[in-house]
Amino acid sequence: MSLLRYTFSTLLLLFCFTTLKAQILNPDRSYEVACVGFYNLENLFDTIVDPDTNKILQEDFTPKSSKQWNSKKYFSKLNNMADVISKIGVSKSVPDGAAVLGVCEIENKSVLDDLVAHEKLKNKNYQIVHYDSPDKRGIDVGFLYQPKYFKVTSSKTYTLTLPDRDDWFTRDQLLVSGELNGEKMHFIVCHWPSRRGGQKASSHKRIAAGELAKSIVDSLTKENPLAKVLVMGDLNDDPVDPSVREAMNSVGKIKKMKEGDMFNPMESLFKLGIGTLGYNDAWNLFDQMVITSGLISKDNSFNTYSYFTAKVFNNSFLKNSSGRFEGFPFRTYSYGKFINGYSDHFPVYLYLVKQKSR
Repeated sequence: MSLLRYTFSTLLLLFCFTTLKAQILNPDRSYEVACVGFYNLENLFDTIVDPDTNKILQEDFTPKSSKQWNSKKYFSKLNNMADVISKIGVSKSVPDGAAVLGVCEIENKSVLDDLVAHEKLKNKNYQIVHYDSPDKRGIDVGFLYQPKYFKVTSSKTYTLTLPDRDDWFTRDQLLVSGELNGEKMHFIVCHWPSRRGGQKASSHKRIAAGELAKSIVDSLTKENPLAKVLVMGDLNDDPVDPSVREAMNSVGKIKKMKEGDMFNPMESLFKLGIGTLGYNDAWNLFDQMVITSGLISKDNSFNTYSYFTAKVFNNSFLKNSSGRFEGFPFRTYSYGKFINGYSDHFPVYLYLVKQKSR
Protein backbone atom coordinates (compact mmCIF):
# COMPACT_ATOMS: atom_id res chain seq x y z
CA MET A 1 0.00 0.00 0.00
CA SER A 2 1.37 3.42 -0.85
CA LEU A 3 1.79 6.11 1.76
CA LEU A 4 -0.46 8.36 -0.34
CA ARG A 5 -3.30 5.83 -0.25
CA TYR A 6 -2.88 5.32 3.49
CA THR A 7 -2.92 9.09 4.14
CA PHE A 8 -5.99 9.53 1.93
CA SER A 9 -7.79 6.71 3.75
CA THR A 10 -7.02 8.29 7.10
CA LEU A 11 -8.28 11.70 5.94
CA LEU A 12 -11.43 10.08 4.52
CA LEU A 13 -12.12 8.39 7.84
CA LEU A 14 -11.60 11.70 9.67
CA PHE A 15 -13.99 13.43 7.29
CA CYS A 16 -16.64 10.73 7.80
CA PHE A 17 -16.25 10.98 11.57
CA THR A 18 -16.61 14.77 11.51
CA THR A 19 -19.67 14.58 9.26
CA LEU A 20 -21.28 11.90 11.43
CA LYS A 21 -20.64 13.99 14.51
CA ALA A 22 -22.36 16.98 12.95
CA GLN A 23 -25.36 14.86 11.94
CA ILE A 24 -25.88 12.96 15.18
CA LEU A 25 -24.72 15.10 18.06
CA ASN A 26 -27.39 17.73 18.42
CA PRO A 27 -25.70 20.98 19.53
CA ASP A 28 -28.66 21.68 21.79
CA ARG A 29 -27.91 18.59 23.86
CA SER A 30 -24.95 17.67 26.02
CA TYR A 31 -23.30 14.27 25.86
CA GLU A 32 -20.88 12.19 27.85
CA VAL A 33 -18.27 10.15 26.03
CA ALA A 34 -16.49 7.03 27.24
CA CYS A 35 -13.43 5.46 25.66
CA VAL A 36 -12.82 1.70 25.51
CA GLY A 37 -9.42 0.51 24.30
CA PHE A 38 -7.36 -2.57 23.56
CA TYR A 39 -3.59 -2.95 23.24
CA ASN A 40 -1.30 -5.90 22.49
CA LEU A 41 1.72 -5.05 24.65
CA GLU A 42 4.08 -7.34 22.69
CA ASN A 43 5.70 -9.60 25.25
CA LEU A 44 5.56 -7.53 28.41
CA PHE A 45 7.80 -9.79 30.50
CA ASP A 46 9.81 -9.13 33.62
CA THR A 47 13.30 -10.63 33.96
CA ILE A 48 12.38 -13.55 36.23
CA VAL A 49 11.24 -17.00 35.08
CA ASP A 50 8.11 -18.04 36.96
CA PRO A 51 8.63 -21.63 38.19
CA ASP A 52 4.89 -22.27 38.23
CA THR A 53 4.40 -21.66 34.50
CA ASN A 54 5.90 -22.88 31.27
CA LYS A 55 9.37 -21.53 30.50
CA ILE A 56 9.35 -21.70 26.70
CA LEU A 57 9.03 -17.97 26.10
CA GLN A 58 10.00 -16.72 29.54
CA GLU A 59 13.58 -17.89 29.15
CA ASP A 60 13.96 -15.49 26.22
CA PHE A 61 13.38 -12.64 28.64
CA THR A 62 16.24 -13.03 31.10
CA PRO A 63 19.63 -11.31 31.29
CA LYS A 64 21.39 -14.48 30.09
CA SER A 65 19.17 -15.05 27.05
CA SER A 66 19.99 -14.05 23.49
CA LYS A 67 17.76 -11.01 24.00
CA GLN A 68 19.82 -10.02 27.06
CA TRP A 69 16.59 -8.86 28.66
CA ASN A 70 17.48 -6.95 31.82
CA SER A 71 15.96 -4.49 34.27
CA LYS A 72 16.97 -1.47 32.20
CA LYS A 73 15.19 -2.80 29.12
CA TYR A 74 12.18 -3.90 31.18
CA PHE A 75 11.74 -0.47 32.74
CA SER A 76 12.17 1.16 29.34
CA LYS A 77 9.46 -1.13 27.97
CA LEU A 78 7.17 -0.20 30.87
CA ASN A 79 7.80 3.48 30.22
CA ASN A 80 6.95 3.10 26.55
CA MET A 81 3.77 1.13 27.24
CA ALA A 82 2.66 3.61 29.91
CA ASP A 83 3.30 6.49 27.52
CA VAL A 84 1.06 4.97 24.85
CA ILE A 85 -1.71 3.98 27.25
CA SER A 86 -1.76 7.46 28.78
CA LYS A 87 -2.63 8.87 25.33
CA ILE A 88 -5.15 6.35 23.98
CA GLY A 89 -8.44 8.08 23.18
CA VAL A 90 -7.52 11.31 24.96
CA SER A 91 -9.51 14.27 23.68
CA LYS A 92 -11.25 17.36 24.98
CA SER A 93 -14.34 15.25 25.68
CA VAL A 94 -12.31 12.38 27.17
CA PRO A 95 -9.42 13.95 29.10
CA ASP A 96 -8.67 10.75 31.05
CA GLY A 97 -8.47 8.51 27.98
CA ALA A 98 -9.51 4.88 28.13
CA ALA A 99 -11.95 4.20 30.97
CA VAL A 100 -11.33 0.48 30.39
CA LEU A 101 -8.49 -1.15 28.50
CA GLY A 102 -8.04 -4.76 27.46
CA VAL A 103 -4.44 -5.95 27.10
CA CYS A 104 -2.67 -9.09 25.94
CA GLU A 105 0.83 -10.60 25.71
CA ILE A 106 1.54 -10.01 29.38
CA GLU A 107 3.49 -12.46 31.52
CA ASN A 108 1.58 -12.12 34.79
CA LYS A 109 -0.23 -9.76 37.11
CA SER A 110 3.08 -8.48 38.45
CA VAL A 111 3.96 -6.75 35.19
CA LEU A 112 0.54 -5.09 35.17
CA ASP A 113 1.11 -3.92 38.75
CA ASP A 114 4.37 -2.33 37.60
CA LEU A 115 2.67 -0.82 34.56
CA VAL A 116 -0.24 0.88 36.31
CA ALA A 117 2.10 2.18 39.03
CA HIS A 118 4.19 4.00 36.42
CA GLU A 119 4.39 7.76 36.82
CA LYS A 120 2.62 8.32 33.50
CA LEU A 121 -0.41 6.30 34.60
CA LYS A 122 -0.59 6.84 38.36
CA ASN A 123 -3.11 9.65 38.05
CA LYS A 124 -5.56 7.34 36.27
CA ASN A 125 -5.53 4.88 39.19
CA TYR A 126 -6.00 1.89 36.89
CA GLN A 127 -7.15 -1.26 38.68
CA ILE A 128 -6.54 -4.77 37.35
CA VAL A 129 -8.53 -7.89 36.52
CA HIS A 130 -6.20 -10.78 35.72
CA TYR A 131 -6.22 -14.57 35.72
CA ASP A 132 -3.37 -16.91 34.80
CA SER A 133 -3.95 -18.66 31.48
CA PRO A 134 -2.79 -22.19 30.60
CA ASP A 135 -1.01 -20.88 27.48
CA LYS A 136 2.24 -22.73 26.81
CA ARG A 137 4.06 -19.50 25.99
CA GLY A 138 3.24 -18.18 29.43
CA ILE A 139 1.24 -15.16 28.29
CA ASP A 140 -2.13 -13.92 29.49
CA VAL A 141 -4.81 -11.34 28.77
CA GLY A 142 -5.78 -8.67 31.27
CA PHE A 143 -8.24 -5.87 31.92
CA LEU A 144 -7.46 -2.40 33.28
CA TYR A 145 -10.10 0.05 34.43
CA GLN A 146 -10.37 3.47 36.01
CA PRO A 147 -12.64 3.03 39.06
CA LYS A 148 -13.96 6.59 38.75
CA TYR A 149 -15.71 5.42 35.58
CA PHE A 150 -16.07 1.65 35.81
CA LYS A 151 -17.12 -0.62 38.66
CA VAL A 152 -16.48 -4.36 38.35
CA THR A 153 -19.33 -6.57 39.52
CA SER A 154 -18.00 -9.96 38.34
CA SER A 155 -15.32 -11.63 36.25
CA LYS A 156 -14.48 -15.11 35.04
CA THR A 157 -12.45 -16.88 32.39
CA TYR A 158 -13.32 -19.39 29.68
CA THR A 159 -10.80 -21.95 28.46
CA LEU A 160 -10.59 -22.81 24.78
CA THR A 161 -10.13 -26.51 24.04
CA LEU A 162 -9.86 -28.50 20.83
CA PRO A 163 -11.28 -32.01 20.28
CA ASP A 164 -8.69 -34.76 20.72
CA ARG A 165 -5.98 -32.25 21.67
CA ASP A 166 -5.42 -32.65 25.39
CA ASP A 167 -1.87 -31.33 24.96
CA TRP A 168 -2.91 -28.01 23.38
CA PHE A 169 -3.37 -24.84 25.42
CA THR A 170 -3.89 -21.18 24.60
CA ARG A 171 -5.03 -17.98 26.28
CA ASP A 172 -8.29 -17.99 28.21
CA GLN A 173 -11.02 -15.54 27.23
CA LEU A 174 -11.72 -13.08 30.04
CA LEU A 175 -15.24 -11.83 30.78
CA VAL A 176 -15.52 -8.73 32.95
CA SER A 177 -18.97 -7.43 33.83
CA GLY A 178 -19.67 -4.16 35.56
CA GLU A 179 -21.07 -0.68 35.36
CA LEU A 180 -19.69 2.07 33.15
CA ASN A 181 -20.85 5.28 34.77
CA GLY A 182 -23.78 3.33 36.20
CA GLU A 183 -24.66 1.47 33.00
CA LYS A 184 -24.27 -2.31 32.88
CA MET A 185 -21.63 -3.54 30.43
CA HIS A 186 -19.82 -6.77 29.61
CA PHE A 187 -16.30 -6.89 28.16
CA ILE A 188 -14.69 -10.02 26.72
CA VAL A 189 -10.91 -9.79 26.29
CA CYS A 190 -9.32 -12.23 23.84
CA HIS A 191 -6.01 -13.25 22.32
CA TRP A 192 -6.92 -15.92 19.82
CA PRO A 193 -4.50 -18.64 18.62
CA SER A 194 -1.75 -17.47 16.29
CA ARG A 195 -1.20 -18.33 12.64
CA ARG A 196 1.80 -20.44 13.51
CA GLY A 197 2.03 -23.23 10.94
CA GLY A 198 0.22 -21.14 8.34
CA GLN A 199 -3.06 -19.25 8.16
CA LYS A 200 -5.11 -22.05 6.59
CA ALA A 201 -3.63 -24.87 8.67
CA SER A 202 -4.36 -22.99 11.91
CA SER A 203 -7.68 -21.38 10.97
CA HIS A 204 -9.75 -24.05 12.75
CA LYS A 205 -8.25 -22.91 16.06
CA ARG A 206 -9.39 -19.32 15.57
CA ILE A 207 -12.79 -20.45 14.33
CA ALA A 208 -13.13 -22.38 17.60
CA ALA A 209 -12.07 -19.23 19.47
CA GLY A 210 -14.69 -17.21 17.63
CA GLU A 211 -17.34 -19.76 18.46
CA LEU A 212 -16.34 -19.65 22.13
CA ALA A 213 -16.53 -15.85 22.20
CA LYS A 214 -19.95 -15.92 20.51
CA SER A 215 -21.20 -18.53 22.97
CA ILE A 216 -20.26 -16.22 25.84
CA VAL A 217 -22.05 -13.36 24.11
CA ASP A 218 -25.12 -15.51 23.47
CA SER A 219 -25.30 -16.54 27.12
CA LEU A 220 -25.42 -12.86 28.08
CA THR A 221 -27.95 -11.83 25.43
CA LYS A 222 -30.14 -14.83 26.26
CA GLU A 223 -30.47 -13.43 29.76
CA ASN A 224 -30.95 -9.91 28.42
CA PRO A 225 -31.53 -9.41 24.66
CA LEU A 226 -30.37 -5.80 25.02
CA ALA A 227 -27.17 -6.69 26.88
CA LYS A 228 -24.29 -4.37 26.04
CA VAL A 229 -21.40 -6.71 25.19
CA LEU A 230 -18.07 -5.78 23.64
CA VAL A 231 -15.58 -8.39 22.45
CA MET A 232 -12.07 -7.01 22.07
CA GLY A 233 -8.69 -8.49 21.41
CA ASP A 234 -5.93 -9.61 19.11
CA LEU A 235 -7.90 -12.10 17.03
CA ASN A 236 -4.98 -13.07 14.76
CA ASP A 237 -7.41 -12.79 11.87
CA ASP A 238 -8.82 -9.89 9.88
CA PRO A 239 -12.45 -8.71 10.16
CA VAL A 240 -13.41 -10.53 6.94
CA ASP A 241 -11.99 -13.92 7.95
CA PRO A 242 -14.34 -16.82 8.85
CA SER A 243 -13.40 -16.82 12.55
CA VAL A 244 -14.73 -13.29 12.88
CA ARG A 245 -17.39 -12.87 10.22
CA GLU A 246 -18.93 -16.35 10.38
CA ALA A 247 -18.13 -17.77 13.83
CA MET A 248 -19.17 -14.52 15.52
CA ASN A 249 -21.95 -13.58 13.07
CA SER A 250 -20.34 -10.19 12.59
CA VAL A 251 -21.22 -7.65 9.92
CA GLY A 252 -19.43 -4.47 8.91
CA LYS A 253 -22.52 -2.29 8.44
CA ILE A 254 -25.12 -1.57 11.10
CA LYS A 255 -27.97 -1.56 8.57
CA LYS A 256 -27.12 -5.15 7.64
CA MET A 257 -27.49 -6.47 11.19
CA LYS A 258 -30.04 -9.21 11.76
CA GLU A 259 -31.15 -10.79 15.02
CA GLY A 260 -28.17 -12.45 16.69
CA ASP A 261 -25.61 -10.55 14.59
CA MET A 262 -22.77 -8.48 15.98
CA PHE A 263 -21.39 -5.27 14.52
CA ASN A 264 -17.69 -5.04 13.70
CA PRO A 265 -16.69 -1.38 13.20
CA MET A 266 -13.14 -2.47 12.35
CA GLU A 267 -14.28 -3.99 9.05
CA SER A 268 -14.77 -0.61 7.41
CA LEU A 269 -11.32 0.51 8.61
CA PHE A 270 -9.78 -2.65 7.18
CA LYS A 271 -11.44 -2.04 3.82
CA LEU A 272 -9.95 1.46 3.82
CA GLY A 273 -6.51 -0.13 4.05
CA ILE A 274 -5.96 0.69 7.71
CA GLY A 275 -4.23 -1.95 9.83
CA THR A 276 -2.80 -2.57 13.27
CA LEU A 277 0.22 -4.66 12.29
CA GLY A 278 2.30 -5.41 9.24
CA TYR A 279 3.36 -8.74 7.77
CA ASN A 280 5.25 -9.27 4.51
CA ASP A 281 4.96 -5.55 3.76
CA ALA A 282 1.17 -5.64 3.97
CA TRP A 283 -1.34 -4.57 6.60
CA ASN A 284 -3.49 -6.78 8.80
CA LEU A 285 -6.11 -5.60 11.26
CA PHE A 286 -6.04 -8.29 13.93
CA ASP A 287 -6.88 -5.98 16.84
CA GLN A 288 -10.62 -5.59 16.86
CA MET A 289 -13.71 -4.62 18.81
CA VAL A 290 -17.02 -6.30 18.02
CA ILE A 291 -20.27 -5.24 19.70
CA THR A 292 -23.82 -6.44 20.24
CA SER A 293 -26.95 -4.65 19.07
CA GLY A 294 -27.45 -3.40 22.63
CA LEU A 295 -24.67 -0.90 21.94
CA ILE A 296 -26.28 0.43 18.76
CA SER A 297 -28.52 3.49 18.93
CA LYS A 298 -31.40 2.60 16.64
CA ASP A 299 -32.85 6.12 16.40
CA ASN A 300 -29.76 8.23 17.14
CA SER A 301 -31.28 9.23 20.47
CA PHE A 302 -28.23 8.03 22.44
CA ASN A 303 -30.30 7.71 25.61
CA THR A 304 -27.89 5.01 26.80
CA TYR A 305 -24.25 4.34 25.93
CA SER A 306 -24.09 3.58 22.23
CA TYR A 307 -21.35 3.06 19.68
CA PHE A 308 -20.13 6.25 18.01
CA THR A 309 -16.84 5.60 16.25
CA ALA A 310 -13.82 3.28 16.29
CA LYS A 311 -10.20 4.14 15.58
CA VAL A 312 -6.71 2.73 15.29
CA PHE A 313 -4.27 4.70 17.44
CA ASN A 314 -1.43 5.01 14.94
CA ASN A 315 0.23 8.32 15.73
CA SER A 316 3.60 8.91 14.09
CA PHE A 317 5.66 8.19 17.23
CA LEU A 318 4.37 4.60 17.13
CA LYS A 319 5.71 4.02 13.62
CA ASN A 320 9.07 3.24 12.12
CA SER A 321 10.29 6.50 10.62
CA SER A 322 12.49 5.02 7.90
CA GLY A 323 13.77 1.86 6.26
CA ARG A 324 11.97 -1.16 4.89
CA PHE A 325 9.30 -1.05 7.61
CA GLU A 326 8.64 2.67 7.42
CA GLY A 327 5.11 3.41 8.59
CA PHE A 328 4.66 0.04 10.29
CA PRO A 329 4.61 -0.37 14.10
CA PHE A 330 7.85 0.52 15.89
CA ARG A 331 8.38 -2.60 17.97
CA THR A 332 10.62 -3.60 20.89
CA TYR A 333 12.96 -5.93 18.98
CA SER A 334 13.82 -6.17 15.31
CA TYR A 335 15.68 -9.21 14.01
CA GLY A 336 16.75 -9.98 17.58
CA LYS A 337 18.09 -6.48 18.23
CA PHE A 338 16.60 -4.29 20.96
CA ILE A 339 15.44 -1.07 19.29
CA ASN A 340 13.46 0.31 22.25
CA GLY A 341 10.18 0.69 20.40
CA TYR A 342 6.65 0.14 21.60
CA SER A 343 4.78 -2.86 20.19
CA ASP A 344 4.35 -4.71 16.92
CA HIS A 345 0.66 -3.79 17.14
CA PHE A 346 -1.11 -0.44 17.19
CA PRO A 347 -3.78 -0.01 19.89
CA VAL A 348 -7.44 0.32 18.95
CA TYR A 349 -10.25 2.12 20.72
CA LEU A 350 -13.82 3.23 20.31
CA TYR A 351 -16.02 5.91 21.76
CA LEU A 352 -19.37 5.28 23.40
CA VAL A 353 -21.73 8.23 23.65
CA LYS A 354 -24.91 8.98 25.58
CA GLN A 355 -26.94 12.03 26.42
CA LYS A 356 -26.30 13.54 29.79
CA SER A 357 -29.27 13.41 32.09
CA ARG A 358 -30.82 16.81 32.54
